[in-house]
Amino acid sequence: MIDDTALTNLIRTQLPDADVQIFDRTGTMDHFNLTVRSRAFKDIPPIQQHRLVYGALKAALEDGRVHAVELKTVVPMEN
Repeated sequence: MIDDTALTNLIRTQLPDADVQIFDRTGTMDHFNLTVRSRAFKDIPPIQQHRLVYGALKAALEDGRVHAVELKTVVPMEN
């Protein structure tokens, strides 16, 4: 089990500029739909984008705080 703030903080360790949207899929705080926006995703393929996020979540996945993640990554629009 992990709260939204801790989950966001884990992602921001790898992607400091990340905008993270979290939806708890089951109400148990361990199954999530995540949308992560970061400029770090620019010019890298989606699989690499996902690997960056999963790398940030590795410890939480291994210790069971996070059981399942459905992930969407987004490159923010440039102004």
